[in-house]
Amino acid sequence: MTKSRDKKAKQFSRRDFLRLSKNAAIGASVVGLFPNMILLKEGFAAVPASQGYLLVDMKKCQGCITCMLTCSLVHHGVANPSLSRIQIMQNSFESFPDDVVIAQCRQCVEPACVEACPMAALQADAAHGHVRMVDQEKCIGCGLCVQACGESFTPARPILADEDGDDKLKSRKCDLCADTPYHWDPATGGGPDGKQACVEVCPMGAIKFTATIPAQNDSGYYVNLRRTDAWGQLGYPTT
Repeated sequence: MTKSRDKKAKQFSRRDFLRLSKNAAIGASVVGLFPNMILLKEGFAAVPASQGYLLVDMKKCQGCITCMLTCSLVHHGVANPSLSRIQIMQNSFESFPDDVVIAQCRQCVEPACVEACPMAALQADAAHGHVRMVDQEKCIGCGLCVQACGESFTPARPILADEDGDDKLKSRKCDLCADTPYHWDPATGGGPDGKQACVEVCPMGAIKFTATIPAQNDSGYYVNLRRTDAWGQLGYPTT
C-alpha cells in the first residue's frame, strides 16, 4: 500500500498541481494559494519564493548600458558588458518602444533553470533571501539552465553562460547583488535587504526593486515607472 502511494506521489506532476490548484478556489492563483513554495518535477520539492525582484520600464530605458557596466564592476571588478547579469539589447531596425529590450532575471516563482539543472547547482539561497543563485563549484557548464530559461523568455535570456578562465563554461545570473566582491558599500551590501547596482545607478530610474511577487508573466515585470508631469512634457507616452 505504501509503495503504491509513493509511486502515485512521484507521478504527480507539476502540470497536475497547477490544474488542481486552479480548481481549489474561484479566482485564486497558484501564487496566492502557495506563496512560499513551488513544485518541481521530482515529486513535492518545496522551494521558497525569492524575497526580491527587479521590475523594468522599457519605455523609460534609453539604452545607455550604465546598468550593465556597473553590474560587471560589482561582480567582477571590470567594466565589461559581456559579464553583466542584466542585458540591454538594442535593435536599430525597430521603432520606439520596441527598439530596446531589457533582459533581467525574474527570480521566477517556478524557476525553469532550477528544475533543469542536473547538478543542483542552481538553488534558492536561504542565506540571501532565497534568491536563485548559481553554485560555481557545482556548475558543470552543461547549458541546460540557459536553454530552459531561453524557452521561457525570448528573445532575451536572463541567464547566461561564460568562460570561467579555465576554458569551461559556467552559468551566471542576477543574484540581486547578493554576491558582489566589489560592492561599493560593503557595510550595506546587496541582496534583497541591500542595494542593487543597476537600480542605484540607472540615470533614468528605469529599474526598480520590489519585495512583492510580480505576476508571473511579462506584464508583471514590465511596469510604468514614468512620472506623468515630467515625461509628458518631454513628449514621452505616460501610459
